[in-house]
Amino acid sequence: MATLKDIEVAAAINILTAFAFFVAFAILRLQPINDRVYFPKWYLKGLRSSPLNSGAFVGRFVNLDFRSYIRFLNWMPAALQMPEPELIDHAGLDSAVYLRIYLVGLKIFVPITFLAFAIMVPVNWTNVTLEHSDLTYSDIDKLSISNIPIGSHRFWTHLVMAYVFTFWTCYVLKKEYEIVASMRLHFLASEHRRPDQFTVIVRNVPPDPDESVDELVEHFFLVNHPEHYLTYQVVYNANRLSNLVKEKKKLQNWLDYYQLKYSRNQSLRPSSKTGFLGLCGERVDAIDFYTSKIENLSEEIASEREKIISSPKSIMPAAFVSFKTRWGAAVCAQTQQSRNPTIWLTEWAPEPRDVYWDNLAIPYVSLTIRKLIVAVAFFFLTFFFMIPIAFVQSLANIEGIEKAVPFLKPIIEIKVIKSFIQGFLPGIALKIFLIFLPAILMLMSKFEGFISISALERISATRYYIFQFINVFLGSIITGTAFQQLDNFIHQSANDIPKTIGVSIPMKATFFITYIMVDGWAGVAGEILRLKPLIIYHLKNFLLVKTEKDREEAMDPGTLGFNTGEPQIQLYFLLGLVYAVVTPILLPFILVFFGLAYAVYRHQIINVYNQEYESAAAFWPDVHGRIIVALVVSQLLLMGLLSTKEAAQSTPLLLALPVLTIWFHIFCKGRYEPAFVRYPLQEAMMKDTLERAREPNLNMKGFLQNAYMHPVFKGGDDSESDVASGDGDQEPELVPTKRQSRRNTPLPSKHSGSVSSLPEAVQEHAQLL
Repeated sequence: MATLKDIEVAAAINILTAFAFFVAFAILRLQPINDRVYFPKWYLKGLRSSPLNSGAFVGRFVNLDFRSYIRFLNWMPAALQMPEPELIDHAGLDSAVYLRIYLVGLKIFVPITFLAFAIMVPVNWTNVTLEHSDLTYSDIDKLSISNIPIGSHRFWTHLVMAYVFTFWTCYVLKKEYEIVASMRLHFLASEHRRPDQFTVIVRNVPPDPDESVDELVEHFFLVNHPEHYLTYQVVYNANRLSNLVKEKKKLQNWLDYYQLKYSRNQSLRPSSKTGFLGLCGERVDAIDFYTSKIENLSEEIASEREKIISSPKSIMPAAFVSFKTRWGAAVCAQTQQSRNPTIWLTEWAPEPRDVYWDNLAIPYVSLTIRKLIVAVAFFFLTFFFMIPIAFVQSLANIEGIEKAVPFLKPIIEIKVIKSFIQGFLPGIALKIFLIFLPAILMLMSKFEGFISISALERISATRYYIFQFINVFLGSIITGTAFQQLDNFIHQSANDIPKTIGVSIPMKATFFITYIMVDGWAGVAGEILRLKPLIIYHLKNFLLVKTEKDREEAMDPGTLGFNTGEPQIQLYFLLGLVYAVVTPILLPFILVFFGLAYAVYRHQIINVYNQEYESAAAFWPDVHGRIIVALVVSQLLLMGLLSTKEAAQSTPLLLALPVLTIWFHIFCKGRYEPAFVRYPLQEAMMKDTLERAREPNLNMKGFLQNAYMHPVFKGGDDSESDVASGDGDQEPELVPTKRQSRRNTPLPSKHSGSVSSLPEAVQEHAQLL
């Protein structure tokens, strides 16, 4: 069992590691040669020029101003200076609200830590229960609830503090939900015009023997939204074409590499082998080989594009439909379009850069089956992952290592090495083992069929949190294999599960302290160093870059990574709320994490990250809900723990806490969540009215015409900008219908200005339904 001294050793190691990362970052960021690695956001905005283009030769690569090294830690106060409104303008609302998660952590845990150390620690410490017992314990255990004798009246203190911590957490969450909802509505009201404000995506368009999908979409929305419908863009299955374009880009990169190599040494033509990764096969002239492959691929791309455009089978039963006004789009997105609720399904379209185009080609009818497959796969992934995690955790301790490699026992028993293993190795072993999990979960979300990157990240974040809760939290607390745990839970009474887990919680405090230091301290410091992007940038710069455009493409600003970052934060909320009453010594370590992470990620958001999309903080209900889950779990586990301590008088009074917490969540969900899932018609009308007053001659059709065209059809060498945009650039005539009962669209069309009577419109409406 790790002692207080082991924790001190682990803290010293992690503090030194984090400090080394910060010093390395502070020095590397000052070097002109690394400017694009540590300030890429400003280059993408066009507000920063390369220092390599000016000054003396040596000064272009190395910062010779020694005074700047004295102020090497000034990045931290600089990161905190930018006001939040300016930060929103600079990086978007998503980034600003993401930072508020760290602030919520500080707002919740600073007062809780103060109260816990002022009240809980003395109550726990001034007992001698563990000293008079036969149990193996550490100094940390003497600060925990384990040191309270069974049946003691001191448990009333823990009961009262549980209520205080719960009410304070709910108060902070309510105020924050209110603030973020207000920020979102203000952001939407003041935001510039965007295509997704006027566009919905319609899916499961029913088949019609007489008309194609595009004709059917045109007719349906002319009939049902005659005053507001503007244009449409059908969805093409362009996945193969997209893969061909990506393949051509890879080949072009190799061709550029060999051409650059030849330009540096024209006495020797570069060569390569034609086999796998250039390691086997016939040796050929590299430039001629890749030039020939690119030419062949270009012909295949042109053929595939023509096939997509001309074949009705390439059109999916879905379309992006745009309206003249935000009000019209809001009505369509938030209402049922047909008396059959399974067809003509509409929802808000993601913004164009948020669309995950590959999944648009998935038939809507297969989505339910895909969801079932992913649910089963995730269940087995979660429980089978316990086996290797338990194995790694067993090796990451003194007894496990000595049993596996007995000849190392003399070395392991050395005091310094023993402290290092007990205080550092378990956390780092678990961290390394979880590296590949986010990629696996993202693949599962993509298979499930979500059509936006933001939705993919949110569902991946949810699964990552569930996984961490079961494997990292519960899996680290409960010993045994996955099957033993699953068998125990199945055969145990539901009332016994909190008791089983509750008894183990105080014993695992030292493990979680080491995990927080490794992941939350050294891990956050490693994030700001950006070692991997730094190495990759310089490799590309050395091997491939020959123009300023190449240098820009070599930059990797990265993103916040909501699917991995937010679940990690939520694990700290869970640990803090669970251990606040049980083992308060863990709280200062969590406070250091929230404070450090806030400063680091604020710097990264200002100078580095380039968000792929803007969802206007649509993820906040998930954040709020997961903190509520952590709060309820902490209350249930405390009840289970106190029930084993024979605190018969105080334990029943805890039953009200989960009920009150769930009621609070229902209240917040009803009061604030609509701002995150619906768009008020009043707001839409207000923005439309202001826009008409300011820009009476705005060409809305021109603005929306190609906004949702697949990227492979837009611009560049491998695309044609005149493809597949609903109506084309010219104002077409009435779209003729192929139905035998009627030859023309019955309602006044925006294209023709034709007039028809109301009875005819009703008849056609009935036919379409």
